[in-house]
Amino acid sequence: MKNEQFKILLRFFKALADESRLKILGILASQECSVEELAALLQLKEPTVSHHLARLKELNLVSMRPEGNAHLYQLDSEVLQNLSTEIFTPEKMASLVEDVSTQAWENKVLKTYIEGDFQNSEAVQRLKEIPASRKKRLVILKWLVEKFEVGIKYPERTVNEIIKRYHPDCATLRRELVGYQLMQREQGIYCRFDTNK
Repeated sequence: MKNEQFKILLRFFKALADESRLKILGILASQECSVEELAALLQLKEPTVSHHLARLKELNLVSMRPEGNAHLYQLDSEVLQNLSTEIFTPEKMASLVEDVSTQAWENKVLKTYIEGDFQNSEAVQRLKEIPASRKKRLVILKWLVEKFEVGIKYPERTVNEIIKRYHPDCATLRRELVGYQLMQREQGIYCRFDTNK
């Protein structure tokens, strides 16, 4: 997400992180109101309502039109709709964390479950236990599948021998590697999927 959109989103949430402003938007969604009317409806002082309206106007969430000596305010549903379609999409929300490394969490899982230096392939490494959590187990399985080369066909006995270097329960781990589609099994022969394709 662009820095500008990120700042708009922050301002949007800060503006709406107030009960009175949310209620003002709720009222203005169904009718036009003056500051005096809003103050009476919400049992607030008029300067307080004016302050809240100014914050909402900064985001263009409310529009104002003069009528005689009063100003009438209304929710600008088009701006709300545009925010929804331009910023509140799963893709845009996911882009909020583009600069956050998912590797940090995976490293934490590996550090918890692997004895030895998991980042050094030359070091002796052992899996302490198979995680119960599916998400953590997938991290461990991705680490384990790296012990196999892409494109090499492994008989089941060889797969078991390689897995036993890291954990004694080779049957469970072998099934999980296939179940999580990190390896394929065909007639007792195993092959690692190329996840980089």
